[in-house]
Amino acid sequence: MISSDAFSPTPCQAVQTVVVGAGQAGLAAAYYLRQAGAPFVVLESRQGIGDVWANRYDSLRLFSPAWASNLPGFPWPGPPTRYPTKAEAAAYLSQYAAHFKFPVETGQQVVSVQPVSGGFRVLAATGRCWQAENVVVCTGPFTAPRVPPFSQRLPAAVQQLHSSAYLRPTQIQGPGPVGVVGSGNSALQIATDLASSGRSVYLAFDEKTPAMPNNTAMWALLLGTHIMQASRTSWVGRLMRRRPEPVVSADLRRVRQLPNVHLIGRAQKATAAATLIGQRSATPPLEAIIWATGFGPDYEWLQVPGALGPDGQPLHERGLSPVQGVAFLGLPWLHSRRSALMGGAGPDAEYVIARLLKKT
Repeated sequence: MISSDAFSPTPCQAVQTVVVGAGQAGLAAAYYLRQAGAPFVVLESRQGIGDVWANRYDSLRLFSPAWASNLPGFPWPGPPTRYPTKAEAAAYLSQYAAHFKFPVETGQQVVSVQPVSGGFRVLAATGRCWQAENVVVCTGPFTAPRVPPFSQRLPAAVQQLHSSAYLRPTQIQGPGPVGVVGSGNSALQIATDLASSGRSVYLAFDEKTPAMPNNTAMWALLLGTHIMQASRTSWVGRLMRRRPEPVVSADLRRVRQLPNVHLIGRAQKATAAATLIGQRSATPPLEAIIWATGFGPDYEWLQVPGALGPDGQPLHERGLSPVQGVAFLGLPWLHSRRSALMGGAGPDAEYVIARLLKKT
């Protein structure tokens, strides 16, 4: 992180609302700010809109069909029942921003948000500065890659990559076996990707992880019955939150059928002999390991007392911070299970922006 102390005082551009992040949540916020006629700017740390998708692994696809993944006011082009690729997702976000001519400033990594008289001072690594009445944080939860501490026991010869840095099998050195650690859809996709290149893959996957189908009928049922829209505080929401996130059953079945993928159960430890110990079995010495083990919060730049809890996680009620003028979008279970999906960005943004603007 770049400290805000590294910059001399800079004249700030005044704007009513700063949106931090130009992913699906930030662009949905921009849509409703535009609808309300509220002046705003969207700050994106990457050089291009959609880069958050473009820079992920090559085989990545959305886990929801195009028709269930629309942002407000601009449906996905192309066949609605397909599961878009990462390249299509990146292009869609870029087209969305261009269609509405949103004021997006790319290459502006926010390094501090601090309260000042009349609102907040937002400083970017470039030295540019904005003063705003409102700040909408749309950087999402996928910012700080998490790797289990036992990874440090592995010898230096073992290549280690977090899933956020994995792109394709050719990244992996040597011909030896590869470990993939994780119990989510990304772990299954990456294991399949590596196995398709002929590598021997050892997948440390928790066998207790639930699985469910992922097809048009399932999405029609989930959205038509409003299960996906059930609030986090409803009995349905509370029940869903107590259960681990399910994986796609077809992907799990495919992995189990691949002769060069070996499931070892949930990873318990690593050894100095370059092996992983799982609940079911151990691996041979590994050439490399992909850690598909999720992310943690990284809000050190949000220097607003009362906006974050002791664990560094945002404090909010359906996206609205206890700090007036601060809001969050793009978080899992911000309101419902759908909040974590592209198709849930619009409803969450509509609610948050309407109430945020009423306070100013």
